[in-house]
Amino acid sequence: MSNITIDAIIGEPEVLEDEVTPADLALAHDAETDPAWLRLKESATRLQSLQVKDGSVPEEGDRPEASALVDAIVESIEALAPRFPHEASYLAASVADFRRWQAEGFGVPDFLDSLVEFQPQRHRIDGIRHLVVFPMVTQNGSPDRHVEALLVETIWPEFIAALEAGDYSNKLFVSLRLVDFTPGYDTNSAVLFPETVAMREIPPFTWGAIFQDREAARYRRVVRAASEITKLELPADAAALLDDQELAERTFVMWDIIHDRTHMRGDLPFDPFMIKQRMPFFLYSLEELRCDLTAFRESVKIERQLRARSTDAAAQPLSDVESQLLEHAKLVQYAVIFDRIFRFAITGSRVRNYDGLGGQLLFAWLHQKHVLEWTDVSLSFDWDAVPDAVVELGDAIDELYWKSIDRPKTAHWLAAYELVTSVVTPNPASVWAQGLPREVLAGAPKGYTDLVMDDEFPLSMFYEALDKKMKPVIESTVGITATSER
Repeated sequence: MSNITIDAIIGEPEVLEDEVTPADLALAHDAETDPAWLRLKESATRLQSLQVKDGSVPEEGDRPEASALVDAIVESIEALAPRFPHEASYLAASVADFRRWQAEGFGVPDFLDSLVEFQPQRHRIDGIRHLVVFPMVTQNGSPDRHVEALLVETIWPEFIAALEAGDYSNKLFVSLRLVDFTPGYDTNSAVLFPETVAMREIPPFTWGAIFQDREAARYRRVVRAASEITKLELPADAAALLDDQELAERTFVMWDIIHDRTHMRGDLPFDPFMIKQRMPFFLYSLEELRCDLTAFRESVKIERQLRARSTDAAAQPLSDVESQLLEHAKLVQYAVIFDRIFRFAITGSRVRNYDGLGGQLLFAWLHQKHVLEWTDVSLSFDWDAVPDAVVELGDAIDELYWKSIDRPKTAHWLAAYELVTSVVTPNPASVWAQGLPREVLAGAPKGYTDLVMDDEFPLSMFYEALDKKMKPVIESTVGITATSER
């Protein structure tokens, strides 16, 4: 394990994980084939067609059908509840929320009471399942707050439990696998966040979930295609990720648990997560990249420490958990690099695509450090030099943050732009690149943001060519799950 000790998250709740027996785990083993689940899924999907964007059912003529569908949903939840004893209080509250919404005439739904009872972070047990039913939007999926239903399964291997119990505590983090779902998740959405649920007020959030199976499956498909297109010879351990879905899932769990906790840690010149702040999109690029590069840096530290121990004849042999941690620490490094440069950079539109810019930035940095080469239409890496080069970029972003604690907001924006443009070439028509007018510099922050182009940092010629060949592959990953890639 790393020697680095980072202070606990501010306001992080103490989580007492509820005891669940092996018999409890087995109860929901095949819930996706249960007639009650199939009825629930069908009813929720039909109800979506009656709801408008805010989740209400405004047409009076649609309400009798909506009421019948809610009856079916409630009956299905009650039939399934014995298979999920660890969710008894949540499922009871869900039934009450549906009945209240029904009785009040299907206005804007309010599921605060059931959301407060839904506490998946208390059951971080490998293989445990959850039934989840809420009116909600799905990030990178549906923008409409419609009733969605999911069956999900926790991914929590022993080495992750040890990691989280040590220097990388993150009591808010939940790692999940999609089992079955309604149309809002037949999309690119790979997260389940409480803030997406329809509710009357915002409670303290105590969990956030990521579907590592979806992340792993699309990673495997995209990287396999990109490595073939670029003629990249993968190291044997990196290639293993493309052949083993469960190995890739565990790798993404390790990446994400460190990434997620980083948003609240470090020298932060702004509100963590940049909540309700309107700022140039490249600031979001740097924040997401900072968290990924922290996961990379910590994985390098863990790998180097454990590898040194494993080759020291005088040291105590690694335990099984430490051996797993060593293996996955190396794999996290490959995953960060390849997901960022092959998928992030060319996924989504070119309208303020902050994840896309993060991928472009990492690729250009590694190329300019000569640890990544694109020569004779082939991509290659100097793998011995890659870790220190990636960590150097992370250090540059950390230094930007540290210095900006003493800067005004807009001065931080300008310094961030300078860092990005030192690596990635801006749009030739960019006002920011030419220098913002004095009246904008002297004015409100809104003037700065308004002058950022939608595609402030266009794709390089390398990425334009790669995008054309990879577009069908990336589009094919919409709605992908673990079973798609097994």
